[in-house]
Amino acid sequence: MKSTSHIQPLDQAEILAQALPYIRKFHGKTLVIKYGGNAMTDPALQADFAADVVLLKLVGMNPVVVHGGGPQIETALNRLGKKGEFIQGMRVTDAETMEVVEWVLAGQVQQDIVGLINQAGGKAVGLTGRDGGMIRARKLRMLDNKDPLVEYDVGQVGDIVSIDPSVVKALQDDAFIPVISPIGFGEENEAYNINADVVAAKLATVLKAEKLVLLTNTTGVLDKNGQLLTDLSARRIDELFEDGTISGGMLPKISGALDAAKSGVNSVHIIDGRVPHALLLEILTDQAFGTMIRSH
Repeated sequence: MKSTSHIQPLDQAEILAQALPYIRKFHGKTLVIKYGGNAMTDPALQADFAADVVLLKLVGMNPVVVHGGGPQIETALNRLGKKGEFIQGMRVTDAETMEVVEWVLAGQVQQDIVGLINQAGGKAVGLTGRDGGMIRARKLRMLDNKDPLVEYDVGQVGDIVSIDPSVVKALQDDAFIPVISPIGFGEENEAYNINADVVAAKLATVLKAEKLVLLTNTTGVLDKNGQLLTDLSARRIDELFEDGTISGGMLPKISGALDAAKSGVNSVHIIDGRVPHALLLEILTDQAFGTMIRSH
């Protein structure tokens, strides 16, 4: 725990008191948090993230964590001498890659996060889309952004058919913090690798979450000049797609976020996971932090 002795007692009290309206406002509400990027690979930031999630749970909110694992998958594939390939921000996933994705995400990464949250005093439970029949998926048909007549085969990459959140609800109502790997299953019980941002956005929608928070490796959504866009409406997002400002890995992130905002998730935030305690700053203070997405 970092020392706060340099902060005057009165200032400390002020800071704590400022969090009260937010604690009251979000008490009993569900927060879906997509955890990825640097926040996930830097040990100090990992510990901060775990502590933040536990604090949010203890003050009466219901955090649900959906995690990615791109860098970890890349490392495992390199060990096997395989090269990762991406089309329009999605990982091409053949059968061998899918095996690696499953054991890295549902094994190593998920269990690391569960362990960190437990170490910070929470009670985390790891799930994949198979648990409780949560995420039904089918093979993603990926059409070219510019020419819809061109279709790419990205292998065992999934498109969500439906999410049954009952297992998540049962856990969160019982003091547990669900930690979800973005793996779905199909008609034949085949596994699908699904973009974690897409899973987080869809889950936030079906859980009627108060907030969807996406932790990333950038300060938020940037314009062409690298300036942070703090507040985005649906119309502005369409313009940014059109002129190519939003591209690559940001595409699935923003489309999912916008869908969630349009489907009743009160606010969607894209924030910088490289900032210590970014999650607390976003949820418990009035600092405008990162990019907020609105449906109108």
